Parts: sequence; C-alpha cells; structure tokens
Amino acid sequence: MKDSWPWRPSGVLFDMDGVLTANNHHHRQAWSETARSVLNLHLTEEDLDTKVDGGRNPEIIERLTGTYPDAVLAARFEDAKEGRYRELAAGALIEVAGLSAYLDALDARGIPFSLVTSAGLPNVAFGMEQLGFGQRFVTRVTGEDVSRGKPHPEPFLLGAARLGLDAADCLAHEDAVNGVRSAAGAGCRVVALTTTAPGSALLEAGASLAVPDFSGWAAWLA
Repeated sequence: MKDSWPWRPSGVLFDMDGVLTANNHHHRQAWSETARSVLNLHLTEEDLDTKVDGGRNPEIIERLTGTYPDAVLAARFEDAKEGRYRELAAGALIEVAGLSAYLDALDARGIPFSLVTSAGLPNVAFGMEQLGFGQRFVTRVTGEDVSRGKPHPEPFLLGAARLGLDAADCLAHEDAVNGVRSAAGAGCRVVALTTTAPGSALLEAGASLAVPDFSGWAAWLA
C-alpha cells in the first residue's frame, strides 16, 4: 500500500532551495534587503517565516503587499533580489546531507527524478553549478514553466508529466509550507525537509513525514 513504508515511487520530484541545499537564510537576507530598497517595505520575522518561502517572486510580493506587481516592478525586483542572493550564496552552497547517496540509490533502482522549483533559470543554473549537479537533474521545472506557482499544484503536476508519470505515483521533497501544499495538492506523497520550516507546520500542510536531511532515505524508499 502507498501509505506504508518503505514505498517504491515511480519517480521523485525535488524542490531546489532548502531541499538540495540549506540556503534559505541567503534568500531571506536578500528578500529583506530588496523589499526595503525596492518596495519600501520592512519585513518582520513573521513575514520571513510565513510569506517568502515557496512560490515565485510576484506571488510573494502579492502576499506581502496585497497587490500583484506590474511587469516593470516584477522585473526590477527579480533582478535586484536574485542578484543579491547569488552574491550572498556564491561559494557557500553545500548539498544537504545524504543527497548524493540518495540520488545514486534512485539511479540504481531505475527511478527517474526531476527538479521542481519556483526559481528562475539564472538561479537554477547558479545552484546546479555551485553544487556540481548540472548533469544529474536533466529534467527540470522552473518558475518560467508555469502560470501558477506554489502553493498551486501546477509545478508538481508538470514535473510528474515531464517524467511521463502520474503525480500520485511520485514522491516529492519540499521544505516550505507552500511547497508541501503544492506537492500534496498534486497528489504526490511528500517527505519534507525541516531546513526551513518546523516539522509540525510541514506535516499540517500535508507532508507524510518531516526529516532533517536525506541520510535516512532507506527508511522510505523500497
């Protein structure tokens, strides 16, 4: 049964930020600085904890301000915030513990996997280069590929489709509440990482399990 562990999924879908690497402190610093300089908005700790993780930048701006930004503002913010993130993160990214061994285990079992991230192409290229994963995540869904970002299920539905699979047959890994909602809403079974949000919040959002890293992959992967 799918509700029992270990379980053999048909495919595995990985978010990037907070899943492949515990980098959200860099993103949050960039959000705080850029919201102040571009939006004249001073983010609180509650804003950073509940609103800026999971989703594309225009959707996050709407969460913070109540207004979806026009194209000019969205592009200005994107360039400033993501450029600042890459400055902060350059040379500082390392993979989450157990990730390479987990990817090797998927390869050995013939289980395909895909990246499903809200990040845009420049950040994806940056992250893959920094982590040395350029050849490992051939199948990808980025922020440019969807019309509705997380927490809408569209990103994970597309990720599964690009593997030729039904989302209900896929295992997903997320770290943000909105990401878990997206994956669970698509029908995926979710093992969430507690790199960004507390385990209790991730479980409440729809994760089946919440774990600190990938070192225990054998416990859920048949």
